[in-house]
Amino acid sequence: MSVDVMTRPAVLILLGPPGAGKGTQARMLQDRFGLVQLSTGDLLRAAVAAGTPAGKQAKAVMDAGDLVSDEIVIAILNDRMAEEDCRNGVILDGFPRTTVQAKALDDLLASTGQRINAAISLKVDDSAMVDRISGRSTCSGCGEGYHDTFKPPLADGSCAKCGCTELTRRADDRAETVASRLEAYHAQTAPLISYYDEAGVLTSINAMADIDKVASEMSSVVQSVID
Repeated sequence: MSVDVMTRPAVLILLGPPGAGKGTQARMLQDRFGLVQLSTGDLLRAAVAAGTPAGKQAKAVMDAGDLVSDEIVIAILNDRMAEEDCRNGVILDGFPRTTVQAKALDDLLASTGQRINAAISLKVDDSAMVDRISGRSTCSGCGEGYHDTFKPPLADGSCAKCGCTELTRRADDRAETVASRLEAYHAQTAPLISYYDEAGVLTSINAMADIDKVASEMSSVVQSVID
C-alpha cells in the first residue's frame, strides 16, 4: 500500500551553534508560514505531562537520572508530528544533534513516506558568539528573544510583543560557559552539516547578517519547500 506523503508535514531542520539565532528565526518562520517549532526539551516535558506511552518511558528514565534514549525521543517526535497543528510543517530545533540521531530520524520518516525537506545551517563567527550569547534574554510571558545590543526590548525594559516586564537570562549563557558549548557543538553537531549536504538538502546562510536579512533568506528556503 502506498503512503500518502501529503498527510505528513514538511520537515525542516535548523543547524547552528549556540547564539546562531535558531530560536528567533524559528519563531519568525512559525509566524509567517504556520509551521510548528519543535524543540527536544519542550517535547519531552509535554509528553511526560500528557502521560503518553513514550512520555511515561521518558519520565522513568529521567527520574532515574539517566539520559532519554534516541528511540524514546524519536517516538515522542513521531507522536507530535502526527497532531493536527503540524499539518503545515515542522521546524526541528535541537534535534538531531548527531549523525546517529539523524539516521534514526531518516528511518522514521522513511517509514511514513516522508523525508527531510530542508536543513538550514546558520553560519557564525565563533569569536563573536561570546558577546551574542551573554547578551541574550527571553520574555517570561511569551518566550520572545532579545539581545542587549542586536535586539533590545522596549525602552522601559518590557517585551515589544506582549508587554511583559520580566526578561530572564539562561544560567548557561554566561560568557565563561560559551567556549565549552561551542566545542561540544563542533565535535558532535557540526558533522550534520556534511551529512545533510551529501543528502542534497542543505542550505547555508550567513547568520552574522542583519536579522531581517537572515529571515528573508530562510523564508525563501521554506517557500521553495512548501510550494
